[in-house]
Amino acid sequence: MIYITLNESNFEYDIYSLMKAFFAREEIVIGTEEPSEVDGVALFFAITYEQRRLHLAYRVPDLPESRGLLSEAFLQSVSFDTWEPREIQITYGDRKDTKNRLKMLVYEVLCEMTGRTLPWGTLTGIRPTKIPLNMLEQGGTEADILSYMKGTYAISDAKAALCYQIAQTEHRLLEPIDYENGYSLYIGIPFCPSTCLYCSFTSYPMASWKDRMDEYLDCVFREIDFVAERLGSRTLDTIYIGGGTPTSLNAAQLDRLLTKLETSLDLRHLLEFTVEAGRPDSITEDKLQVLADHGIGRISINPQTMNQKTLDLIGRHHTVEQVITTYEMARRMGIPQINMDLIVGLPGETIADVAHTLEQIRRLEPDNLTVHSLAIKRSARLNLEWDKYRDCHMENSQQHMELAMAAAGEMGMQPYYLYRQKNMAGNLENIGFAKPGMEGLYNILIMEEKQTIMALGAGSACKYVTDHGATVTRSENVKDVAAYMSRIDEMIERKRKMLGGFE
Repeated sequence: MIYITLNESNFEYDIYSLMKAFFAREEIVIGTEEPSEVDGVALFFAITYEQRRLHLAYRVPDLPESRGLLSEAFLQSVSFDTWEPREIQITYGDRKDTKNRLKMLVYEVLCEMTGRTLPWGTLTGIRPTKIPLNMLEQGGTEADILSYMKGTYAISDAKAALCYQIAQTEHRLLEPIDYENGYSLYIGIPFCPSTCLYCSFTSYPMASWKDRMDEYLDCVFREIDFVAERLGSRTLDTIYIGGGTPTSLNAAQLDRLLTKLETSLDLRHLLEFTVEAGRPDSITEDKLQVLADHGIGRISINPQTMNQKTLDLIGRHHTVEQVITTYEMARRMGIPQINMDLIVGLPGETIADVAHTLEQIRRLEPDNLTVHSLAIKRSARLNLEWDKYRDCHMENSQQHMELAMAAAGEMGMQPYYLYRQKNMAGNLENIGFAKPGMEGLYNILIMEEKQTIMALGAGSACKYVTDHGATVTRSENVKDVAAYMSRIDEMIERKRKMLGGFE
């Protein structure tokens, strides 16, 4: 356990996230008083805010648990069971500056303790490209942006350059989008063939819900009608049907959903329509035919890995052969763009396994490739049943990401969006790659929060964006499917209130 005391409630999330980046498997406790019981505490930190000064002190107990967290060089210099103080000057009224200075101080201490640096430095948010994108929109130069990213957040040269490259691409792609008078639409289908080991998304087994899926669609249709009523004068730019696994619906249900969208909404100016097919074991020829008949321009077929032993371990009930067969079938049926998702850092996988997966994907030549770093989510089975998997090799490193980037480059792809999550393997990132002209606009819009996104279905969250992204107001639907269906009037009323506050 690592215990942190604060003299006032401030920046707890930022401190916690930074500590977790260095000590991923340790319990982090933040309180206002030093614990009376010290058993099991490997490190103590005390942070005190004053008007113009910020104090940080740490104490290392002389315990095996403490020694196991720290570098040999640090252990040789530390005075055990003694408070070691640090102090910096702050402008207390400037919250952003205070936060950045605090995080830098904590980061420098943790780097000394562990002998490690983080590729993303002190950045703990999920949208690092928002910073350079906003600077670009305000006329910032490459030199200004790189200097700011490295100086303020201590991120590596490579990550600063990657952020700038992606921000440039996003800036170009978003330029034609009318943020104020347009919107995008997300529809969540929260059903899956099975729940993967690492998954924490809202998903329900399709076998248990197959008799109520039409009832679920009826509720989504009511939300679609509300969107048509309230946002009918706006331009609909992108639609994204995600999940769960949208192809958990049968062909007739998919056709019913797509027909409803076509008849209820004005799709004349639509720039992109994506259906996340996802699981190969949920994709059939008749479902692909429905997607093709409705002119769906973009789908995802997501193997996550092309190693069968890993698929079996993580609960993906499909084979490598099914991935290939399904992909080839979608190509034959004329789906214009196909994305594939991979996860790096899966249990038991070596860098050779990752290289094998990338070689198999390279042979298929998808139009987009999204490479995720495994994130160990609190509610995922991988975390809840950690004792079963703690001895499995789980590794992600910059070498893995460079391997993925090289494979994407060989397929003619460039990175176009990026985001991060809590507890990511290697403290790295998720990157979307695409061939020129094949970038996913919705992916950029949801990450950069530049445009209103109306989200329908159980577990979805609307983002009403105003002032060019300066204000983002959320309206969430309940996650439980049965509760969503029984409370659909309430879900619509939540959206009505959200929109009403800006009229």
